[in-house]
Amino acid sequence: MVDRRSLWLLLPRQLRALPADLVVMLALTALVNVAVFTPVIREMPLRVPLGLAFVLFVPGYVFIAALFPETGEPPATEDALDTDPDRSDGEAEEGFRSTAQRSGIDGIERVALAFGLSIAIVPLIGLVLNFTPWGIRLAPIMVAVTGFTLVATAVAAHRRWQLPADERFAVPYREWYHTGRTELLEPDTRFDGVLNVLLVASIVLALGTVTFAIVVPPDGERFSAVYILTEDDDGDLVADGYPTEFVQGERGDIVVGVDNHEHERTEYSIVVVEQDTERITNETAPTGNETDEPPVNETVVTEQRELDRFETTIDHNESWHHHHEIEPTLVGDDIRVVWLLFPGGEVPDDPSIEDTEYHVHLWVSVDEAEG
Repeated sequence: MVDRRSLWLLLPRQLRALPADLVVMLALTALVNVAVFTPVIREMPLRVPLGLAFVLFVPGYVFIAALFPETGEPPATEDALDTDPDRSDGEAEEGFRSTAQRSGIDGIERVALAFGLSIAIVPLIGLVLNFTPWGIRLAPIMVAVTGFTLVATAVAAHRRWQLPADERFAVPYREWYHTGRTELLEPDTRFDGVLNVLLVASIVLALGTVTFAIVVPPDGERFSAVYILTEDDDGDLVADGYPTEFVQGERGDIVVGVDNHEHERTEYSIVVVEQDTERITNETAPTGNETDEPPVNETVVTEQRELDRFETTIDHNESWHHHHEIEPTLVGDDIRVVWLLFPGGEVPDDPSIEDTEYHVHLWVSVDEAEG
């Protein structure tokens, strides 16, 4: 078995010496990229909280780390320095001057600035991408923000390594742990202990509520959609230029599209039928009534034939386009070609418009072939 320490020593010295807080930022960046680009994992709701944490905090934090590599402390007041009885006037003045000249910032300031700068940095990256051929899409944004994070992390680590060890910023994990352990397990009074427990429970409850709201959002309306398109001279899909005049044996190119908004991966069956129809107009109006009712138009299907059938499976919020040809066989001026969409994949023996709420049609005229 390979020793873990041996594997650790194989890493470059710079990586082994990387500060712990920057390692956490790189780990979160890697997790977000895995959650966004891995085929199976990207369908899980885990990428939502990871993405929010990444976009709202990581870019700003590493940028602040690059700007302020040194440790920082809250500014000390002159009164606080004068209260030390063992400190001479010269030492007090020197200590005040040293604290006042310190250029670093403390942990609370870093966290606050990290959120603020992240909200500014990410939109600026999106603005720059808007003027590039890639545009504002998920993949380019992830690559750009990840690249910014890696560069800022490298600069932050380099600047920290240039400082003496006692001046480098380091997250005081151990101090936080000992302070929290003392407050929770060794409170000054029983009342303080109860308050600490209630505070921790409130924080856990709030985080759990927010996480549940993000990971399990309300489904909203469930529906599917079917439509037809054609391809123009530039190869773009448009809702225009449909073939409407045929001669028996002639074919026309059509693109059928399906959108899935069912909030789950769904199987679909699409049945293409042609219908010979007769349009009936009822112009009979009630006698003795000054406000006669408008004529009633009705389309009656006299004959129907199935032309084609397709099957597909689509993920939620995804679309599917299928190029195919239609070849009407019925002759007449009132031929209706209908695309019937059946979510779930189950199709009746004799499918019709009455069997599904999702359908689209195209009126065509078909002439009999000569000879």
